[in-house]
Amino acid sequence: MEKDKGMSIGIEDLVTRLRALEDKEEIRLLKSRYLRACDLKQPDVVRDCFLPGGVRIDYQGFPLFTERDAFVAAYERMACQGGVFDIHHAANWDISLIGPDKARGLWSLNFRTILTGPRQVNRLAVEYDDIYCRQDGRWWIAESISRITSVLTEQIGEDGSITVLASGAVAVA
Repeated sequence: MEKDKGMSIGIEDLVTRLRALEDKEEIRLLKSRYLRACDLKQPDVVRDCFLPGGVRIDYQGFPLFTERDAFVAAYERMACQGGVFDIHHAANWDISLIGPDKARGLWSLNFRTILTGPRQVNRLAVEYDDIYCRQDGRWWIAESISRITSVLTEQIGEDGSITVLASGAVAVA
């Protein structure tokens, strides 16, 4: 009887495939932890998601950050204030392992921020392009680039009425 060549999988192949699945799940959990920490105003958790030492954080509309403490300081100034409520929901993840300790992740983000002071709601569609590195046995965000693909900004009137201030594509500077 001849063996079906498609069914001949060695233990080494199974171990490699299982490790790839585990790595991708660890990266998904890392990105989830980062986004949840942003929403819950947990700057120490945000910091702990990024690779210690040099990073590249290039979010559209913000300066380029090359170290995590400067990024976290900017995050604290902008987001960790009273009257700022953020919602980061990522989906459509696509993670590719590009080496034993390196991966690339693409994500779509549905972002909303509620600003009670100016009575505004900003909704953004954002695309992330991340690079992850495994160091000291765990995965870190080493590079994160985000680009806004669409925006909706609404003003909430004193009477509860909503006025659209901006909608559609965002001009890239």
